[in-house]
Amino acid sequence: MRQDYRVAIIGFGYIGSVIGSVLAEKGVHVTGIEQNPRIINAVQQAKTPFSEPGLDELIKRTTQSGNLSVSDDLETVRDCNVFIITVGTPLSENYEPDISQISQATQSITPYINDDSIVIIKSTVPPFTTQNVVYPILKQKASVKLAFSPERLAEGKAIEEFRAIPIVVGGVNEESTKAVAAFWREVMGNEIIEVDNSVSAEMVKLADNLWIDVNIALAGELAKLSDQLGSDVLQIIRAANSLPKGSSHVNILTPSVGVGGYCLTKDPWFVQSMGDKYGVELRLPKAGRIVNDSMPEYSASAIDAILCEDGEKRENKKIAVLGIAFKNNTGDCRFTPTRPAIEKLIKLGYQVEICDPWTQEHDDRMVTDRTVSKDIEGTMQGACCVAFLAGHDDFRRLPIQKIAELAEPHALIFDGRMFFSRDEIAEMHRYGLRYKGVGRQ
Repeated sequence: MRQDYRVAIIGFGYIGSVIGSVLAEKGVHVTGIEQNPRIINAVQQAKTPFSEPGLDELIKRTTQSGNLSVSDDLETVRDCNVFIITVGTPLSENYEPDISQISQATQSITPYINDDSIVIIKSTVPPFTTQNVVYPILKQKASVKLAFSPERLAEGKAIEEFRAIPIVVGGVNEESTKAVAAFWREVMGNEIIEVDNSVSAEMVKLADNLWIDVNIALAGELAKLSDQLGSDVLQIIRAANSLPKGSSHVNILTPSVGVGGYCLTKDPWFVQSMGDKYGVELRLPKAGRIVNDSMPEYSASAIDAILCEDGEKRENKKIAVLGIAFKNNTGDCRFTPTRPAIEKLIKLGYQVEICDPWTQEHDDRMVTDRTVSKDIEGTMQGACCVAFLAGHDDFRRLPIQKIAELAEPHALIFDGRMFFSRDEIAEMHRYGLRYKGVGRQ
């Protein structure tokens, strides 16, 4: 018989809203606690402030059904028996994790917990945070079942992934692991992976993101070398990935204008700081971050090198930047690599016009104080360079002929995220356009 779970989501940002709305869709009563009035107002109007496919419709259905509500009043969670903490864990100025929001969120729920309560930490934290920071605060009030369960969702497909990918659980004790695993198994039905303890579970998310960041850095280094060799890095990677290795294949990811987002830009530094703390000389986390942080300026410099070939002054040239979000088909601009790329082009003196149909005003301000248009064709009009810095579907639907008609003759197409096929590149050349990708000619 299914238990009567009543869930409180502490921190109803991007991840909290996805988790909360999916749980509400499953028939669970969910109360979100959030301090940002913009988020509260949006959900109370049955909308989402986040550009995530399917989330608007999901929030509309679940709020109208009465299964989902959001407030800044903690008294609304008094009847809840499951507490999921999804607040932020930013980097401090010295590149160490700032877990103050975790501590504050934990303190905030203590008046409402009892021995039957389940508490799940979803925020990305360094190992021992759940055991040594969260647990001592909670156990002063009650013997709760406490576990860490890493969030591992990719923006743009977060809802479908939350419904499908394995859920990792590691508790502060065996009873906690079993209780939290039972909750996820009963409510979600996903495969549940139980690890020995919360420390191991905390490392899972960091290991995932470190692998991704270092892998992309490898692709970036290959792209830089391919530029010097006159090779196509995507062709090289595609062929290299055909090699069987272990139980799978070589799996080099793709290079681009850079790495962005809230997790990939900070989690490797969490790992680096752990190495420093425990006297382990780690080199990969920092190396990956250095390489990936270099890609936006590398991309802007590649554009500049080609546009300067004719000797005409930069201030007479218009660059149309298409896409500022770090993730395709979302409006998320947190730590987006497009910001330093755009800043570099502006500093060089180019006329830079920007378009992103997915972003909202608060997203735009994370990147630039300039107007971000929704008019794709108008932004491209008269441009000597069309720089695709995001690969939104809106841009993929653009015919090459239309780009050629709108941009200047012999305009440069810079491919930061679109990964145009060789046939598409050949078509650009037929229309007199020039092409440059990251590690591609």
